[in-house]
Amino acid sequence: MRAWHVLERWDFAASQQFNRANQRWIGQVFALSSRLGDGWIWFALMLALPVAYGAHAVSISLLMLANGACCTGLYKAMKACIHRPRPCEADPHIHLTVSPLDRFSFPSGHTLHAVSFSIIAAAAFPALAWGLWPFTVLVALSRLVLGLHYLSDVLVGAALGAAMASAALGAGSWLGVCG
Repeated sequence: MRAWHVLERWDFAASQQFNRANQRWIGQVFALSSRLGDGWIWFALMLALPVAYGAHAVSISLLMLANGACCTGLYKAMKACIHRPRPCEADPHIHLTVSPLDRFSFPSGHTLHAVSFSIIAAAAFPALAWGLWPFTVLVALSRLVLGLHYLSDVLVGAALGAAMASAALGAGSWLGVCG
């Protein structure tokens, strides 16, 4: 049990350290990244892919949409079971710039979706990777800087997003959507 408490303290300290960057324009950049990561940028991407890449991209957009629904179900179920409070609830010194979309912290749904969508879109259209991956990193960091998540929430969200994207790409390959 001692090791678990050490990890919790380290996780909390890391969250406090990241949150120290939430000042002036830096906080505004991360707040914007967070809001775009609420889903707007991903829905825009799903709509833009068929325009940019033609009919084949419709199936990729639909795969992303289905994957996004599965990711949402997964992280909501986990949050409902785990009930981990957000860092901003645990520490009154955490500077909160944006309001959380839901009550609980674990895992980071923003990071889960960003990683998952970026993997699928970049696998289908590698030229998009140069823009997707920096944005995905900004979304993940925004969760920490804005005081909304612990580092472990973000790391687990990224791992779950990668696993969900791998499963979606495997299913898409099996269905002939990707290949």
